[in-house]
Amino acid sequence: MSGYLSVFTPCVTEKVIERSRFIAHCAHTENEEQARAFIASIREEHSLATHNCFAFVADKTGNLLRFSDDGEPQGTAGMPILEVLKSKKLFETAVVVTRYFGGIKLGAGGLVRAYSGAAADVLAKADIRKFCLCTKYTLSVGYDQTDFLKKFLDRGGFAADSFDYADSVSASVFIEDDKAEKFVLEITDAFCGRIKIGKGESMYAPLSLKDGNSTQ
Repeated sequence: MSGYLSVFTPCVTEKVIERSRFIAHCAHTENEEQARAFIASIREEHSLATHNCFAFVADKTGNLLRFSDDGEPQGTAGMPILEVLKSKKLFETAVVVTRYFGGIKLGAGGLVRAYSGAAADVLAKADIRKFCLCTKYTLSVGYDQTDFLKKFLDRGGFAADSFDYADSVSASVFIEDDKAEKFVLEITDAFCGRIKIGKGESMYAPLSLKDGNSTQ
């Protein structure tokens, strides 16, 4: 699998429809336990709300799907939220839409539009990343080469996960596995061999959709 899309950090939006408040939250949840915990936290935060409807895809393949109308008419809340997740091809993502009833009934069609619209709004605002199989590399150079290292990484779109200043300057970067060999050759050549490269573990890391390479 080359990678999958998911929300990177929690996000929230709010809108009012016919005097009802619809508050949408989304978050990255890597399994059902995390998704349930996220939903529980929203329910606790909005314990006085009329409904806390949700949907989530809690795996990397789209096989673990759950949704709930939480008291709304069947098929008007949870499934519309799930359809938005599916249409955006998001995985390991949970969405909760909270409703504070404002006294005006929306009807089945109105509810579907309200819940799907709230879900679409929060996901449009959220930081969506592509989670790709990457290898973590630690790059160590002398202090006199710090600026050059930063420029090299910036120019290539490789954002450092962290910088550590000790006897030498070390930067940690996540590189997609299919680009790793080229990256190592290029940075070794750029520094004329005056760089130490440590290869770490392989994992799924969130890459920015803006540049396709960085983790920031």
